[in-house]
Amino acid sequence: MGSYRAFAELLCCPTCKGAFAPATGEVLPCGDARCGKRFPIVDGRPVLIDEDRSVFHHRDYQPGQAAPLKAGAGRAGALRRWVSRLPSPGVNLSAVRCFETMKRLLLERSSAPVVLLVGGGFQGKGMKALTGEPALRLVNVDPSPDSAALIFCDAHDLPFRDGSVDAVVAQAVLEHVADPWRCVEEIHRLLKPNGIVYAETPFMQQVHLYGYDFTRFSHMGHRRLFRRFAELESGAVAGPGTALAWAWRYFLASWTRSRPLAKALALFGRITAFVFEVTDHIFGQRPGALDAASCIYFLGTRAETVVSDRELIAGYRGTQR
Repeated sequence: MGSYRAFAELLCCPTCKGAFAPATGEVLPCGDARCGKRFPIVDGRPVLIDEDRSVFHHRDYQPGQAAPLKAGAGRAGALRRWVSRLPSPGVNLSAVRCFETMKRLLLERSSAPVVLLVGGGFQGKGMKALTGEPALRLVNVDPSPDSAALIFCDAHDLPFRDGSVDAVVAQAVLEHVADPWRCVEEIHRLLKPNGIVYAETPFMQQVHLYGYDFTRFSHMGHRRLFRRFAELESGAVAGPGTALAWAWRYFLASWTRSRPLAKALALFGRITAFVFEVTDHIFGQRPGALDAASCIYFLGTRAETVVSDRELIAGYRGTQR
C-alpha cells in the first residue's frame, strides 16, 4: 500500500488548506494555530476529514467502531461477494482508451507525475493502464474505512495543496457526493495548470450504495459540471443496453417487500440482462445512445476560462433535434 509520507509534501489541512505540523504520535496537527484542527492516524493512514463539514466522523475509523460504508458481513456479505464474481461483460467503452491518453500526456510532461484516484481506488475499469506504469505516482483516497485508501478524506475537501497534482481520476464517484459541484471545484483547485481529469458519472442508473447516492447527469449536465475544463473527449461509458439492464434488475426487485426475495430477483435480473449489456459494444457509441446512456465520461484539462452555457448547448451531440 505504501505510506502517505511519500506524498507529505503535497498534503494540506482540509479545513484551512494550510501546511501540517510534524505528526505527534498518532495525530497529524494543522500547522496554523488559528485553525487548530487535529487529525488521527489509524493504522498508518491519516484521516484528513473536517468533521464540521462532512458526513463522516473520526470515530468511524477507530478499531471496533462500525464503518459508515461497510459492505456487509455474514451471509449477506458472502452473497454480495459471490454475486460480484458472476460473469458480466462489464461494459466500459472509454476507460482504457482515456487512461492510455492520460498516461501518454502525463509522461510527456513529467518523469514522475502524481495521479489522484478519488473514491474508486485501484478496482476501476481499465485501471491497469495506470497501475502498470511504474513512473506514475498513484495516490488512492477514499472516505470508506473498508477501502484500500492511502489517505482517508472527503472529496468535498481534498487535503492537497493548490496546483500540486498532475491528474485526477473519479470513476463512479460524483453520484455519491452531496455536492458534486464543490468536489469538481476542489479537483480544479489542486490540479496543476493543464492538469488532467477523467470522470465517469451515471446518467440512467438506479439508486446504489444505499443512502450515499444523490445525483445523475446527462451528457450536457456532465459537461457543464466540468465547465472550467477544456474537453479532450467525452461520451458514453455504457449505452442504452446497460441502462436497460439496470432497469430490468430493479424492476424485478421492486415486485416484493421482502429484502431476501428482492435480492434473489435482482440476481436473476443480473443474469438474464447479460444480453442487453452486450449490445452496447455494437451500438453504445452512436449519437442516439448518448441520450439514453447508462453512464457518461469526461476527459479534459484544467483551464482558466469557463465554457459558457451557449457554447455547451451548441455542443449537443445527441439525436433529439
